[in-house]
Amino acid sequence: MTEPDQSRKPDSTNAQSGPRPKPPSIDALLKAPACQDLRERHGHVPLVAALRDASAELRVGQEVLSTEMVAPWILARASERLHAAAQSSLRPVFNLSGTVLHTNLGRAPLAAEALAAINAVAGAASNLEFDLATGRRGDRDTHVETLICRLTGAEAATVVNNNAAAVMAVLAGLARRREVIVSRSELVEIGGSFRVPDVMATAGAKLREVGTTNRVHLRDFAEAIGPATALLMKIHPSNYRIEGFTATVAESELAALAREYGIPFVNDLGSGTLIDFRSLGLPHEPTVQEALAAGADLVTFSGDKLLGGPQAGFIAGRADLVRRIKKHPIVRALRVDKLILAALEATLKLYADPGLARTRIPALRLLSRPLPAIEAAVERLLPDVQKAMDDLAEVSSEACRSQIGSGALPVDLLPSRALVLLPRRRGGKAVEQLAASLRALPRPIIGRLHQGALHLDLRCLEEGDEPAFLSQLALLSKAASP
Repeated sequence: MTEPDQSRKPDSTNAQSGPRPKPPSIDALLKAPACQDLRERHGHVPLVAALRDASAELRVGQEVLSTEMVAPWILARASERLHAAAQSSLRPVFNLSGTVLHTNLGRAPLAAEALAAINAVAGAASNLEFDLATGRRGDRDTHVETLICRLTGAEAATVVNNNAAAVMAVLAGLARRREVIVSRSELVEIGGSFRVPDVMATAGAKLREVGTTNRVHLRDFAEAIGPATALLMKIHPSNYRIEGFTATVAESELAALAREYGIPFVNDLGSGTLIDFRSLGLPHEPTVQEALAAGADLVTFSGDKLLGGPQAGFIAGRADLVRRIKKHPIVRALRVDKLILAALEATLKLYADPGLARTRIPALRLLSRPLPAIEAAVERLLPDVQKAMDDLAEVSSEACRSQIGSGALPVDLLPSRALVLLPRRRGGKAVEQLAASLRALPRPIIGRLHQGALHLDLRCLEEGDEPAFLSQLALLSKAASP
């Protein structure tokens, strides 16, 4: 009996499906008419790479095709790969999460005027740091500084890339190796585990805590002032509120104490707004104007939260202090570019007329959207959503509460209404899979999981976006059902 030859290579023939056809050469595939369009859209080099990847996938995969189907399969897979690679990883989504200024979803949407301003300077050279009147080098802050001062009453202002950067620039420019006195109750931690003490340490300032968690008095600040004191500082509580047996010091009192000792008083508003939110039917949030009027020498605040502009951090107040800060090297590292300045300028100009700002700045419009308008949207959308989701979920509506978000008015909620999607198949991860299917749509829909259902808060879905929202629901199928 002859022993089998162990040195022979295994037969490439599949007993069940026959021999696997050899893929055509890349040169042969490139001659296919379908490749001409792919080359024009994606370029020659990416096309070749996609064809090679698809050919390799066929060699090692489980697909067994007839000879005439090999080339079309490779071309189709290459086209899919190229299309996927061409998609931007940063995409617009429908924010139906119930948080209007959602940090993870980009915070404030920009006004049409801001988008137009970005488009005007994005594709061409601009006078970013060039004085058109003198023909000499200019200061990029001039594009927004006059507007900020006019709106707030500040003597001077500068802009960096977010409010944490603004606080860091103030500390680095005015308090390096010196003490900054802050109430213990204001040593907050914001999203992403960024803590005020850490920001101070990074800027080279020394934190001096006063008071207790729930109570602080003017005498606590006065007793802490010494030769090493650089600043008195007030920090917005951001995402929490202390209630009950509490005591704080009025801003005007801190400002008077700082003047008595000849040291600056800095008020970090965190979010910051330029209009009284009570005029929008919302709870009061301290404005930049109020903070300066109360005696703050400098105020820091954000651009992409309640202000409704792009991500930025403002430092506004005394001209001599702003000049000192701008001389510090860290300010150059934290500065904003022409696109941010263009969007900021356009947004700030809308505040010249508060009524115009309320209607043209999306963040303000969404925050003040009346409940009847949201309820009307539910009535319009509910029948179509029920029809589109019939195989996947039971769809109803119920009252809900929207959050403002991004550390502004942390415990205040806005009355709203939501579509509630309850998976038809219960148990397991059914609702998570339903949420994933909505996130997989061309424009992902982001909702909120609550009590085994997916809630879609309609506060941030404006009427003009409803057709796009509804049209893509047709892409959902039974295959997406858990």
